[in-house]
Amino acid sequence: MAENKRLVPEKYDINAKWDACLDLAVRRFVYSSFAGAVSGLLLFKSPVTRWASVAFGAGIGIGSAYTDCSRSFYGYDAHVSQDGKQ
Repeated sequence: MAENKRLVPEKYDINAKWDACLDLAVRRFVYSSFAGAVSGLLLFKSPVTRWASVAFGAGIGIGSAYTDCSRSFYGYDAHVSQDGKQ
């Protein structure tokens, strides 16, 4: 007996998009935090500036993940329309 499975087109598969976005966000957060930590160790002497470097890297990672996820869900940047106006 063959089962009739309704296949959802990839464009409308919300669960797959959420999984991909969470995976992307975690990876970019970890990798950019690590890059910030390494650059902080190499460039700065003060512990405060080293932690600031880690936080800056984490912010860049989360921001880039948000941008890519908004493209995945909406097809374009969430805050800027196609003509460049908000």
